[in-house]
Amino acid sequence: MTSDPPPTREDPPLRLDGAAGAWLDAALAEAAEAAADSGPTEETEESDNVAAAPWELRFAAAGRHCGQEHADSVRVLLLQEARAGLATLTRLYHQGTAAERRAVLLVLPHRVTGPGALPLIEDALRTNDTRLVAAAVGPYAAAHLDPHAWRHAILKCLFTEVPVAAVDGLARRAHGDAELARMLADFAAERTAAGRPVPADLHHALNLTGEES
Repeated sequence: MTSDPPPTREDPPLRLDGAAGAWLDAALAEAAEAAADSGPTEETEESDNVAAAPWELRFAAAGRHCGQEHADSVRVLLLQEARAGLATLTRLYHQGTAAERRAVLLVLPHRVTGPGALPLIEDALRTNDTRLVAAAVGPYAAAHLDPHAWRHAILKCLFTEVPVAAVDGLARRAHGDAELARMLADFAAERTAAGRPVPADLHHALNLTGEES
């Protein structure tokens, strides 16, 4: 499967002017310099006590300098330009704010080829932060979560009211999944018994399994 291409400096939302544009140019230059210094890949083990590189400080400050509406795209760009590997992504995730963690989750399909970053997805799905949950069910999860974990990710979306439209590959993976259908039906029954409404998204996901009569 393929994921949407990551943002570029020339995408309309990132054509920042004035101080924000100059800040981003400097940040990307620092990230590119770090990538050149680290060699073709950056996958080595790191200590939690590693001093933050200049571009990592920019990563944390992206919202303040470029606006919160651009922060995700700016952070993803920095991670791409720095060629951040799994060790750096893991460290930034665990040391970062919720907004920084979201950017790490968004870049995973572009920076990590195997299942090594699944602990980050699993951590995000344990939270009730809807922005993290939505980012966690993107292309990386679709490619690497096993069926059991993926089904529970769907239930997590329903529980936290994250639209199932955020789930990458939902129709493909849900089709013919009788176990997912059973879990959704049980969830609906529990909500009904408790006098709580059943989310419309649940019926949509159930229809995608092809198991609803």
